[in-house]
Amino acid sequence: MLKNGGAAVFVLTSRGGARDPPFQPRVLTLHSRMFLTHLTCTSCGLRHEWSRLQNLCTACQKPLFPIVDLAAVGRAVTRDVFAAREKSLWRYREVLPLPANVEPVSLGEGGTPLLRAARFGGEIDLWVKDESQNPTQSFKARGMAIAVSMAKHLGATKLAVPTAGNAGGALAAYAARAGLEAHIFMPRDTPRANIIECRELGAQVTLIDGLITDCGAEIARRKAAEGWFDMSTLKEPYRVEGKKTLGYELAEQLDWQLPDVILYPTGGGTGLIGMWKAFDEMETLGWIGKKRPRMFSVQATGCAPIVRAFQNGESTASEFPNAHTCASGLRVPKAIGDFLMLNILRQSNGGAVAVDDEEMIRITREVGSSEGLFVAPEGAACFAALKLLRSKGKIGIGERVVIFNTGSGIKYLDCYE
Repeated sequence: MLKNGGAAVFVLTSRGGARDPPFQPRVLTLHSRMFLTHLTCTSCGLRHEWSRLQNLCTACQKPLFPIVDLAAVGRAVTRDVFAAREKSLWRYREVLPLPANVEPVSLGEGGTPLLRAARFGGEIDLWVKDESQNPTQSFKARGMAIAVSMAKHLGATKLAVPTAGNAGGALAAYAARAGLEAHIFMPRDTPRANIIECRELGAQVTLIDGLITDCGAEIARRKAAEGWFDMSTLKEPYRVEGKKTLGYELAEQLDWQLPDVILYPTGGGTGLIGMWKAFDEMETLGWIGKKRPRMFSVQATGCAPIVRAFQNGESTASEFPNAHTCASGLRVPKAIGDFLMLNILRQSNGGAVAVDDEEMIRITREVGSSEGLFVAPEGAACFAALKLLRSKGKIGIGERVVIFNTGSGIKYLDCYE
């Protein structure tokens, strides 16, 4: 980080691409103050200070949201400034946590392409937000970049996470980048690529006989004695802030006009929740209008707690029994943010769709052969859901639809053998 009068200036390195030559340093000049003011509980509304390490609401044990002074942000920047900035999520620094004089822990995350998928989409105006081009090849890099940056700034030295795979790889990478310990708990049947990735990035990996919920329980049991800070999905306040940049990027890439429909693969649901938070923030800033996409949660038939709760008209989702799916990122039988997801689906007039594993694997090749994308099974589930929704008349001809491919199929080779 360099100083430039009253502004913070960060020199970042591009990952390369059509607009950015590889290894070309780029300068990102930002406003000199941070606009984060506090944290607030998503359930009871209790206010918490942001300036210390904490996990859930101290009153009701529900997730906390960072709150940004949007009026001050609106006075400091306009949406037009982003076009000249580095193609990374840190281009939106004014609406993100982390003091302006603190250098972020970054591997060049964000700035992923929004690709037209005309061959697969047919009469649908179909686009794919390809998150496989992030560091560690998944969207988890976004959340961990922010969360690790804040955890390090607030004094954490040992970070722990339960993971179905990709979140572990992301934490391992960013913890290594930050010089922090990473303790990663995975189900024993996590894809081999994820296990190897975490170990080679220097993390301490523990394999558990069970599901991600069992991994989380083991961390909860040991974290106080071990001195770990829990980085679980929505059990710390800042991963959602990284994921909300999906919403900012999508709006900017579509010239600040949101699509008609978003299909999102949902395990813990941080991306879905983060995007909705971003939409609310951007409307308050005057950067977008009131229109919202119809949001569809896509899950696996072997683990579909949100689909079941949505169909039953419930406000929370009970734990899904005997959870199983090859799409390991969707194997989350109980999500702490369930009430937030279900509210978003209903507010947006969207829905929830379950897809079986066989169809995910079949459609991966269809997407690959038509669009040149080797998508993760979680992303493939969204393409399958699109076909199902089209057949039921839930998505019309000419509607603009965005599918989020959350990771690379390369990390799931076991599924295709």
